[in-house]
Amino acid sequence: LLLAQSQLTINVFSQVDLSAMTLLSDYVNVMDPNFMVAVLSIAFNPLFWNLVARWEHRNRSLTRIFGSPYTACYFLGIVIILLNFLRSHCFKEAMKSQPKLPLLDCLLGYCASVTLIAVGILLVTSSFLALGFIGTFLGDYFGILMEMKVSSFPFDLMKNPMYWGSTSIYFGWALMPFTEEIYRSKAPKCE
Repeated sequence: LLLAQSQLTINVFSQVDLSAMTLLSDYVNVMDPNFMVAVLSIAFNPLFWNLVARWEHRNRSLTRIFGSPYTACYFLGIVIILLNFLRSHCFKEAMKSQPKLPLLDCLLGYCASVTLIAVGILLVTSSFLALGFIGTFLGDYFGILMEMKVSSFPFDLMKNPMYWGSTSIYFGWALMPFTEEIYRSKAPKCE
């Protein structure tokens, strides 16, 4: 049975048309070191905070080190914020070194990117305001529970609005026309 399943899997994947992926190779340089660092930082952050939070939930080690679940949670929250700054920097550097899609270098591309960023900011900010610092930064893993589950906006629209919001922000920045390069190339022409 296992052999039949593995042969079925191989047959399914052998029929996949990868030509669409070759189209992306003109616009994404996966061998770029900045791209690799950005991908690693994007993957590392949630892995790190989930592992640390689950470790804390099982052992209460950070609570013992800091003497209070609140202090430990604030510490982890600050570490997560600092990691987010690093992730954002790595993302920005990767975007600067990637090929640009000329199709997006127009008013419509700019408006789409600004809209995605604005929606993302709305979701992240409203999530943070609904949860507070402790709720946002995994207070439940430290034994700090809210009186009841948050069900107000934006949690009444979707699950995980903070994740969807940050994804929307990064997607918006990825679509944003390369404004710095436009002004840099315009400067010599104006002189």
